[in-house]
Amino acid sequence: MVDEKKPSRWEELKESQVSKTTLVWSCVGSVVVALVIGFTLGGWVTGGTAREMQETAGQEGRFDLASAICVENFMAQPDARERLIELQEINSTFRQRQFIESGDWAVMPGRESASRQAADLCARVLSNLEIQEFEMLEESESLESDQG
Repeated sequence: MVDEKKPSRWEELKESQVSKTTLVWSCVGSVVVALVIGFTLGGWVTGGTAREMQETAGQEGRFDLASAICVENFMAQPDARERLIELQEINSTFRQRQFIESGDWAVMPGRESASRQAADLCARVLSNLEIQEFEMLEESESLESDQG
């Protein structure tokens, strides 16, 4: 009997010749699988989508800031409690927004009129504010002004 040595895996791999066509299609398939997984599960987005997301976030952030300023302007008026009750008695969100716009609380510095989105968000925040919360805010503001 002839003593034959079994070839190692590396030697088997060297001997097997993978065709170029198979190699190319394997690479193409790997790229396609990576792209599909990346865009569906990995959260990848195109440059255009990223720009749209950035613009949307910027607009929403601007409206959030403007509505916060609006709420502060509303609360700073002397008859804020009565105005809040008046706002909360309005059933229509459209009319609540008009109430905020007519009071000029949502007008930002350097602007002539209020942003519709900021006024709408301000009206929603104020209409959801409980009177007890409002009283607590008034008390904390009076304490801050006494200390300052």
